[in-house]
Amino acid sequence: MTSPADEEDQDALAAEGEASVEGDDAGGDAGGEDEQDDLAAEWESMVGEGKGEGEGEKGDVEDDVAGGARDSTRVLNQEEIDSLLGFDEEHEETGDKSGIQAILSSALVSYERLPMLEVVFDRLVRLMSTSLRNFTSDNVEVSLDNIASIRFGDYLNSIPLPAMLSVFKAEEWDNFGLITVDSSLIYSIVDVLLGGHRGTAAMRIEGRPYTTIERSLVERMVHVMLSDLSAAFEPLSPVTFRFDRLETNPRFATISRPSNAAIVTRLRIDMEDRGGRLELLLPYATLEPVRELLLQSFMGEKFGRDSIWETHLAEELWLTEVDLEAVVDQQIMRLSDVFDLKIGSRIMFSATPDSVVSLQCGNIPMYSGVMGRKGNQIAIRIEDRIEKKPR
Repeated sequence: MTSPADEEDQDALAAEGEASVEGDDAGGDAGGEDEQDDLAAEWESMVGEGKGEGEGEKGDVEDDVAGGARDSTRVLNQEEIDSLLGFDEEHEETGDKSGIQAILSSALVSYERLPMLEVVFDRLVRLMSTSLRNFTSDNVEVSLDNIASIRFGDYLNSIPLPAMLSVFKAEEWDNFGLITVDSSLIYSIVDVLLGGHRGTAAMRIEGRPYTTIERSLVERMVHVMLSDLSAAFEPLSPVTFRFDRLETNPRFATISRPSNAAIVTRLRIDMEDRGGRLELLLPYATLEPVRELLLQSFMGEKFGRDSIWETHLAEELWLTEVDLEAVVDQQIMRLSDVFDLKIGSRIMFSATPDSVVSLQCGNIPMYSGVMGRKGNQIAIRIEDRIEKKPR
């Protein structure tokens, strides 16, 4: 039998057990709901980021397509066209060459081996500055851009068209040269000579053939330049450069073989805000008659007399040792007889003890004498001096 106190204790324990079970169930349900909420929030964030990235990529693609459409409708300017065609002036002026170009150009003779050329072209720049000022009645500045060696075929392929090519002949050297006038300079000269206003912008290059008036005015300018070129070479070697013809197609201005080397001198002519470039090409074959003069480091290249050096050189010459040979007789034999000689063979000379002996130095007869004996040695007594016969 249980007492009322024991029954109350059992009831209290049962109530505590039920309360703890209910508390565990409630905590488990709450934890499960929290975990589900966290997973749902994580999925929503991932989906949101995916949508954002997709929309960003879509926006970038649309921007690229729109930008490409805008670029495809843009018109290239003249500098970009020249760059695409390989006529980039900035690249040409820097003179930087790739490895293959350097190897191909290694066989060319550099103009620096002809030092006098730079002196001649500097003189040409000064003369042209004065002559063109008188020719155009305008303020003209001529500057020398660079001097380079190039193959003639490569030069013809690099000429930016349209342009005028003037062929001229060096009368005394019996060969030809080439002057190339670009379109900017052509229109500038025409504008100046026909009374164009100063301060006008550069004219747009038109794709039309040059008129007779334009060709005539450029030809007059070329005559002025050829006259100055003759004056520039005059201190070195007098030469007359004669105008031959004016061409607009490089194929008709072929004055040398494509593989032949040539020297290209690039000049810049500025007339305030107008002007252009002018190129002078001289093949090495044209300069061959004056090649020795162009190798000089300065005009004349004659050193002054140095008495100290002359005295030292004379003293050393008197101390020079030379071989003096005494020729008793000479025989002319056939080659077959020479090969038939052997040990014991005898060669008969026509010399006698009183025959004249020739003393030679380097196969040049110097003295004549007679052979004798002094003590135990054979000696030669000089009788006469052999004078060198004038040619």
